[in-house]
Amino acid sequence: LTGVLDDCLCDIESIDDFNTFKIFPKIQKLQERDYFRYYKVNLKRPCPFWADDGHCSIKDCHVEPCPESKIPVGIKAGSANKYSKAANNSKELEDCEQANKLGAVNSTLSNQSKEAFIDWARYDDSQDHFCELDDERSPDAQYVDLLLNPERYTGYKGPSAWRVWNSIYEENCFKPRSVYRPLNPLAPSRGESFYTWLEGLCLEKRVFYKLISGLHASINLHLCANYLLEETWGKPRWGPNVKEFTRRFDPIETKGEGPRRLKNLYFLYLIELRALSKVAPYFERSVVDLYTGNGHEDAESKALLLDIFRDTKSFHMHFDEKSMFAGDKKGAKSLKEEFRLHFKNISRIMDCVGCDKCRLWGKLQTQGLGTALKILFSEKEIQNLPENSPSKGFQLTRQEIVALVNAFGR
Repeated sequence: LTGVLDDCLCDIESIDDFNTFKIFPKIQKLQERDYFRYYKVNLKRPCPFWADDGHCSIKDCHVEPCPESKIPVGIKAGSANKYSKAANNSKELEDCEQANKLGAVNSTLSNQSKEAFIDWARYDDSQDHFCELDDERSPDAQYVDLLLNPERYTGYKGPSAWRVWNSIYEENCFKPRSVYRPLNPLAPSRGESFYTWLEGLCLEKRVFYKLISGLHASINLHLCANYLLEETWGKPRWGPNVKEFTRRFDPIETKGEGPRRLKNLYFLYLIELRALSKVAPYFERSVVDLYTGNGHEDAESKALLLDIFRDTKSFHMHFDEKSMFAGDKKGAKSLKEEFRLHFKNISRIMDCVGCDKCRLWGKLQTQGLGTALKILFSEKEIQNLPENSPSKGFQLTRQEIVALVNAFGR
């Protein structure tokens, strides 16, 4: 993939160079630190849009003989959990068991970690938050160690997974009903007319579509890069699946669609990079602490984060978000609100993902992108922050900070 990206003056080679040598090694280190590796998430929220379609996932199997619902959600991946002999005769149950082992969210945490979280919550509650995320207070919300639960291909596919993406594109991207979305594998071939139509959209709506397409490409790439290649003697071997990658991104196999998807991934990177450079003043204040209770580690984490911000500011080809929502005030305001509501809806669709691990990473990356957009639309508030007191105008919760860094890391 080479050349300049649409809607911005940046070329792919510059992004690759900047990311490989400056950003990626530091972001990787940051993600390993306690503040950023634990994410609080509610994986039990019901899908608000359709009845659960019975895909076997860690939470419940929906196959009668499979007593999955009685197993604690915190079941460890790969535990020797066998069903009765009669049940094992069913092919569906074998699939169920396989999905359970691969898709299980490892929620084991040390007692030390648990005590630290109570401390963090107290500290978080003492901050003057801009908004309270409903998940935080739910008894179903739990801390998950992201390092123990890497994003990878778990066998979750088919109609259930397709329906989630279809709902995201069809109902949340701005478009007339007559236009087929480009990633619908069941839609008739649509040729170039789709892109002619897309180019005719205003910049904001085009950007929205590209961000969602970029997020989709990003998630698909992670699944291809960390794929279950074989399972011998109960030991799974994960690694890159080149065949799967070409199926999703090769220009010939995708009729020219693959490179467009990858370009949208670069576009998503630029948007999140821009958000990081814009939010730096929020974290540069002494009143903001990446609090875990370990003073030495907290100081190191903050120093590393500020170092990354310095790098993001040095990048010379940022996306110019001032070109967005720059029309008449009233129109810009209503479009921004529409953007926000569309995005909120997409984050709710993530509760319809049938595999817990996919749901975890889907929620995290959606929230990360949502936080990036929140930052880009709050520039004035960030510039006017008081140095030594919690701000009224702009606030980020620990949830949002963790999601932003990890989504960008992905």
